[in-house]
Amino acid sequence: MPLYKNQTLKIYNSLSGEKELFTPINEGNVGMYVCGPTVYNNVHLGNVRTFMSFDVIFRYLRHLEYKVRYVRNITDVGHVVDDVDEGEDKIAKKARIEQLEPMEIVQRYTVDFHSILNSYNFLPPSIEPTATGHIIEQIEIVQQIIDNGFAYETNGSVYFDIIKFNNSHHYGKLSGRNIEDMLANTRDTEGQSDKKNAQDFALWKKAEPEHIMRWPSPWGIGFPGWHLECTAMSTKYLGEKFDIHGGGMDLKFPHHECEIAQNEACTGHSPVNYWMHANMLTLNGKKMAKSTGNNILPGEIFTGDSPFLTKAFSPNVARFFMLQAHYRSVLDFSNDAILAAEKGFTRLMEGIHLCAEIETSTTSSVDVMSWKQNCYDAMNDDFNSPILIAHLFEGIRLVNVLNDKRETITTNDLAELKNTLEVFTFEVLGIKNEKVSNDTTHKLEGVIEMLIEMRKAARENKNWALSDEIRDKLLVLDIQLKDGKDGTSFTF
Repeated sequence: MPLYKNQTLKIYNSLSGEKELFTPINEGNVGMYVCGPTVYNNVHLGNVRTFMSFDVIFRYLRHLEYKVRYVRNITDVGHVVDDVDEGEDKIAKKARIEQLEPMEIVQRYTVDFHSILNSYNFLPPSIEPTATGHIIEQIEIVQQIIDNGFAYETNGSVYFDIIKFNNSHHYGKLSGRNIEDMLANTRDTEGQSDKKNAQDFALWKKAEPEHIMRWPSPWGIGFPGWHLECTAMSTKYLGEKFDIHGGGMDLKFPHHECEIAQNEACTGHSPVNYWMHANMLTLNGKKMAKSTGNNILPGEIFTGDSPFLTKAFSPNVARFFMLQAHYRSVLDFSNDAILAAEKGFTRLMEGIHLCAEIETSTTSSVDVMSWKQNCYDAMNDDFNSPILIAHLFEGIRLVNVLNDKRETITTNDLAELKNTLEVFTFEVLGIKNEKVSNDTTHKLEGVIEMLIEMRKAARENKNWALSDEIRDKLLVLDIQLKDGKDGTSFTF
């Protein structure tokens, strides 16, 4: 019997705003589509956090013995700069600035995307289609929407008719927006004169002479709208109705709202049973943005080459840090937070490796099976990784008391304890089995932290000589103290 038959999985559905019992369309099979990157720049840490959330979801569904087809696209055309319908295509703009072919830009940043995700130990999706590889399918969908009366062609561009669609459907049901309010709060801007309504969005855009990326269509030379690609690729590989569609919270409107409208206008029914959205990642309590300098790239965590970090961290630690927050919660990245995560990660790894040293008994004084089900219950509750991690630490506490011979365990129960710790840590959470620094290093860190506290007390008592002496003697040992507004950190 497959494992999913013994577990009750609930998923928070963004469409209903509630946790719902997960029942796939075809028993034992799951179709999942996740919006992938627009490959015009290096992948940022917030993207990594979103894709990691769905990597864990993919892993857990496979662990439950579902057969999962996971489709994650590459957007290599159609995503215009302002995310609506005006301005340059993001990739074409980057190609113009760097004086490269658009596909050189696509290749460079697709390689970067894969390299970063590989370093974080992501599983590859089942299928990774590109927008440019599905132009024919996109044109066919546009024609079907026109034939069904929900789109119109103007001067070589094709637009989706929001008001006509809303007369028989509900545009805004995913984001909770009202079409009348949207229209009332929209002012006409230059470049929208081809549209009947300001809220109408492009299915196909006419390519101006200077536009690099262009394809022939029944309406003239042009390129597809951004929203169209996901409708084309998700339905091609998963069918007109599939189980899960995921992405970042920022895609809920307009991107996912437009996807729903396109699908319903084309097929007459909603495409997805469960809509899932991962929340954002902030840096030191503020939104990450290159323009403000409040930004850190994923690879900088591994090198420590960032003013926001006091040292480098392994990809394992960075992954463990991100999974300590639920995917629907905002996660704040800071040096202190990842330092704390590193200590927790080390404790988890040491506990798992300690299992091999535990002596068994003829009886168990610990309830391993109840603890194991608690781990499943956490993941069954909308993939609650922080609660799972809390239960894993409960397992490590069991390991420590068993090692100290304060409790007893049978051979079978020990095997169950060890296997459950390893399965949920390595297979479900995707943490690599890594040897951590030895106990001597941890003791040294403890001594340094004690000296930092002594130095802090000396400074508070205006004993500057002792404060400087502690700092200087540590520096001789290549241990450098760094004073900041949040306290003193160290590197060695």
